Amino acid sequence: MAAPHEQVTPDVRPWPALWALVLGFFMILVDSTIVSVATPSILTDLHTDVGNVVWVTSAYLLAYAVPLLITGRLGDRIGPKKLYLTGLTLFTLASVWCGLTNSIEMLIIARVFQGLGASMMTPQTMAVITRIFPANQRGKAMSLWGATAGVATLVGPILGGVLVDGLGWQWIFFINAPIGIIGFVLAWRLVPDLPTHEHKFDLVGVALSSIGLFCLVFGIQEGQKYDWGQISGPISVWGLIIVGLVVIGIFLFWQAKNKGEPLLPLSLFKDRNFSLANTAITTVGFAITAMTFPLMLYAQSVRGLTPTRSALLLVPMAVISGMLAPFVGRLTDKAHPRYLAGFGLLCCSVSLFWLSQVIEPDVAIWKLLLPIALLGVANGFMWAPLGSTATRNLPMHQAGAGAGVYNTTRQVGAVLGSAGIAVLMESRLATNLPAMQGMAAEGGAGKLPEALRQGFSDSMAQSMVLPAAVLLIGFAAALLFVKPSFMNKSSDIPATTGVVEG
Repeated sequence: MAAPHEQVTPDVRPWPALWALVLGFFMILVDSTIVSVATPSILTDLHTDVGNVVWVTSAYLLAYAVPLLITGRLGDRIGPKKLYLTGLTLFTLASVWCGLTNSIEMLIIARVFQGLGASMMTPQTMAVITRIFPANQRGKAMSLWGATAGVATLVGPILGGVLVDGLGWQWIFFINAPIGIIGFVLAWRLVPDLPTHEHKFDLVGVALSSIGLFCLVFGIQEGQKYDWGQISGPISVWGLIIVGLVVIGIFLFWQAKNKGEPLLPLSLFKDRNFSLANTAITTVGFAITAMTFPLMLYAQSVRGLTPTRSALLLVPMAVISGMLAPFVGRLTDKAHPRYLAGFGLLCCSVSLFWLSQVIEPDVAIWKLLLPIALLGVANGFMWAPLGSTATRNLPMHQAGAGAGVYNTTRQVGAVLGSAGIAVLMESRLATNLPAMQGMAAEGGAGKLPEALRQGFSDSMAQSMVLPAAVLLIGFAAALLFVKPSFMNKSSDIPATTGVVEG
């Protein structure tokens, strides 16, 4: 697909703007991982049960995932900077609200607003970077983005453990207030106001996509809780999933037939790399979300590690990913994406297969750290090449739409990973350790008796094979990438297209 002849604004300073946006992105990622550490404290302090406290995370994920298509396109219409600042304000205020709540119901409602704020911010950060960085420099920008993701993965659980132990669970939310204020001031000053594109808003598409994604994501996310059966009255888990798929099918049919301006321009998928990158990032979202559950449950229930010490197992991953970021960033702007992304996806799959082989009750910690270090290599090579390749060839006026689609597929992959690994862990526990069935869903209760550790370890190790296998689909997709069009042009021609992944 040919891009229009739009050029990056010459007086924009892209790197200061990127650093301002990275702060908000970092906050969103930390907040998606930090709550898991505080779950037991929230459960006790608010006098609730596991079924309710799971909604503290579920409500956030739903409110984050469902509107992404809409918020991506809305940024194109009213301006990405305005919508980013609006989302950051909502996210920060909702964080304070979360910390001030004294009931589980109000905490869940506040998390919904927090998720809505995050959904406004994510596509805008990508759209802004798309339009202020030339395509032949975008890989370097993406390397910083990838390093941010790696560090946030580590910081979230560790920071959560420190705050919960020292100040109480409320402070995992309160800490967002000063970060949010600093992020707002920096974005206000450093992120440019970019020209908007006049779009007609596809209200039918908005309704169909929202209903379809909500039913699908809710059904998948809550399936394990309701044993994949009835939820209430005639409403069942599979009924919701089927309704979601049917409505999404109607949405796609409407997008194809809409003679005006559809919410999801299906022409985006005519670009081969965009379609393949969406396939690959779905498998990455699936795997990265899924692998943390068996690893953390093993570390805490079998090895008896605290949440903070369990999170420290991920240090090699974060450090290596951060060290590789500048190197991979330079390569991303020069090398064929199939080699970089393919190498990263293959390393990720191999590292998880490796973990599945070494997880044992008494294995030396250093034997766990080796495959986790390889996971750092994988992270270093996956995120930047996939994100920067995804929509380099798309027109700038579709930057928001492309970003929305890319993030939606990643989030749906994450939800599928969460649901899929929960089902598999329950299945393996039922086979290897029938007395422990149900423990995976409830997170366990301290270190297991020695007689149960082998069966539990085996169950977690066998579960790790699922995300490793799913990544092979992403690996196959990456091998089919074609060389981005900007690589065929002279490096001194200002590049104009692309979308960066968050």
